[in-house]
Amino acid sequence: FCIDVRSEVFRRALETASPDIETIGFAGFFGLAIDYVPFGEMAGRAQCPVLLRPGVTIRETVRDAGPAEALGLLACHRLRRRAAGAWSAFRQAAVSSFAFVEAMGLTFLGRLARDGLGPALPASVAAGGGDPVLAGRLEPSLEPGSLAGRATGIDIEGRVRMAAAVLEAMGLRDGLARLVLLAGHGSTTTNNPYGSGLDCGACGGHAGEANARVAARLLNDPSVRAGLALRGIAVPADTVFVGGLHDTTTDALRILDPRDVPASHAADLARLVAWLAAAGELARGERAPALRLSTDRPIDAQMRARSRDWSEVRPEWGLAGCAAFVAAPRHRTRDIDLGGRAFLHSYDWRRDEGFRTLELVMTAPMVVASWISLQYYGSTVDNRVFGAGNKVLHNVVGRLGVIEGNGGDLRAGLPWQAVHDGERLVHEPLRLTVVIEAPITAINEVIARHGTVRQLADHGWLHLLALDDDGLIGQRYVGGLEWAPMRAAMAEAA
Repeated sequence: FCIDVRSEVFRRALETASPDIETIGFAGFFGLAIDYVPFGEMAGRAQCPVLLRPGVTIRETVRDAGPAEALGLLACHRLRRRAAGAWSAFRQAAVSSFAFVEAMGLTFLGRLARDGLGPALPASVAAGGGDPVLAGRLEPSLEPGSLAGRATGIDIEGRVRMAAAVLEAMGLRDGLARLVLLAGHGSTTTNNPYGSGLDCGACGGHAGEANARVAARLLNDPSVRAGLALRGIAVPADTVFVGGLHDTTTDALRILDPRDVPASHAADLARLVAWLAAAGELARGERAPALRLSTDRPIDAQMRARSRDWSEVRPEWGLAGCAAFVAAPRHRTRDIDLGGRAFLHSYDWRRDEGFRTLELVMTAPMVVASWISLQYYGSTVDNRVFGAGNKVLHNVVGRLGVIEGNGGDLRAGLPWQAVHDGERLVHEPLRLTVVIEAPITAINEVIARHGTVRQLADHGWLHLLALDDDGLIGQRYVGGLEWAPMRAAMAEAA
C-alpha cells in the first residue's frame, strides 16, 4: 500500500480480516520513476514524486493486437481524441465559449436537471474521446521501442536491475506469499478542480494505477525472475504479483488485470477479493462519522453518491488530519489505531545495506509528506493568505488555477472546505512529526548530505524523533546534527 494516511485506515481494516495478511507501506509509485504515455498520446505524465525525474518511458499498448490491428486502432483512437479535443476547446476557449452557450446551452438542460436532482453519472470513457471496448484491452508495455524520438520500454538488464531495487526497498527479498497485491490509490470525484490533490502525491498528483500495473508486470516477468535469482533474490515460482487501485473516496479496492492471474491462483484471488470487500466495509464505517453520513441508509451507497455529486464540496477529507510520518517495521504500529493521521512507511534498517533505502525514504517520501503537512497547516491557520478561500465561489481559469468569485488573483493552497466541516476544523495545524527506527549516525549522514532535508529538520519545519531497539521514542533531533534524550528534549521545550 501507499504510505498515504488514508491507506492506514484500510490497511488496519484489512489486517483484521485474517491473521495470514501482512501489509507493507511504501511510497505509491513503488520505486518506479516512470513517464507513462497513454495509448494514442505523444506525451506522457510523470508518475513519480516531483523531487524525481522519470528515468523510463512506458507506453500503453493494446493487448493481443497484431501490427495491422494496432495501427488501425491507433488511427481510430486518435481521430476520436482529436474530435473530442476540438469540441472541448470550442466549449472552453475564451471567445468561443460564449457562442457555445448561446448555440448549445438548451441541449444541456436535461443533463443539468438530472445532475442537479441526483448524482451525476459515472465518468464515461467515451466522453474523453476513448472507446470503452478498447479501454479494456489497454496495458503497459515493457518492450523496448521508440516514440517521437524517445526510447520507450526497458531492456531485460534494466528490468532486472529495477525489480531488484523495488524488492529490496520494499523489504521483499524473501517470505513472499502466493499472491502479492500492489495497491496504488486514486480518488473518484466530479466537478472538482482539486481532484488531483486527492490522488497520489508520490505519483505526481496522478492515480497510482499505472505504477501498480507496471510493477506487477515487471515482477511477474519470467526473464526478470531468472535475473533476480542470479542476484541472490529468489522469488518463489508460485508467487504472483497483481496490481490494485484503492479508491479513497469510496474505499473500494479494485483488482487490476485479474486475467493475468493464473488459474492455479483463482482461489487465492477470490479469497483476496472477499478480504478487500470486508476491509472496505470496515473502513467506510470508520470514516462515516467524519463525513456525517446517515445511519438510515447504506454507507457504501452514500459514499458512491458523494463521488458523483457535482455539488459536493467535500467528497472526502483527503489528507486532512495528517500529523505523523513513521518509518519503521509494521509490527511497531500494527496494533495501534492511528485514526488515519499517519503516513506509514515500512522500513527495517537491519536489512538495509548501506542505508540506501533510508536515504530514499528521507529524501523523497518524507519530504513530500512534510510538504503536504505544511500545505494543510498554512491553509488552516490563515486560509485567506495561504489557502484558496471558499470553494463554492471558485471559477477555473484556463486550466491554470482558480479565482474566487469573478476577479482577483489566482488562489493557491487548499479551499476552506478541505480543512473545515462548517462547524469545526477537521485538520489540526501541526508540524509533521517524523519517527524513524534507524541508527542516529545513519540518519545524521542523510541529513548532512541533503540540504532540503537539513533545512526541514534544522529550521523546525518538522519534528524528527528516533525509535530505539525496543520500539520506544528515545531521541529527538535538536538541530546541527545533534540529538537529545526524549525526556531532556521535552523538558527543554517546556
